[in-house]
Amino acid sequence: MSRAVLSIGSNMGDRLAHLREVVDAFAPHLVAVSPVYSTAPWGPVPQEDYLNAVLLVDDPEAGPWDWLRRGRELERAADRVREVRWGARTLDVDVIRCEDGTGAVRSADPELILPHPQARNRAFVLAPWLAADPGAVLEVDGVPEPVRDLLAALAPAERDGVHRTDLPLRQAAS
Repeated sequence: MSRAVLSIGSNMGDRLAHLREVVDAFAPHLVAVSPVYSTAPWGPVPQEDYLNAVLLVDDPEAGPWDWLRRGRELERAADRVREVRWGARTLDVDVIRCEDGTGAVRSADPELILPHPQARNRAFVLAPWLAADPGAVLEVDGVPEPVRDLLAALAPAERDGVHRTDLPLRQAAS
């Protein structure tokens, strides 16, 4: 069994369509989907605001590397280009946390560090995650911390850049 927390974001092109494509691709494995948030860009590169969300996914056949591979395939399909760190992107899919039958998975591999080392500092990850899973916990320096507490501990300016929207990630059936 593998359950993962995926953070998704887009600030280029049809941002909502990019996020919806991820939701559709992971539909068979979705446990929960957060609302969509409009967020100020994080990092030193000037750019447009992002749309962000968090997906909780579960697949007994998948491991952490499978989640990463699937996310990167979706990024490639959205013509994601990795030229500038923290730069604008059509789609970003990050594996934030992964859990198997024995608990939280840890990885120090530079391609897949788990838990995600910066998640605790990013309101655009924590706020949607908390909305999708009010009891969420993230390991910080080996200690489980409630996501609610991590979000509350962020600077107000970091939290204030994250706004819940009414944009639907799932299209209504016609």
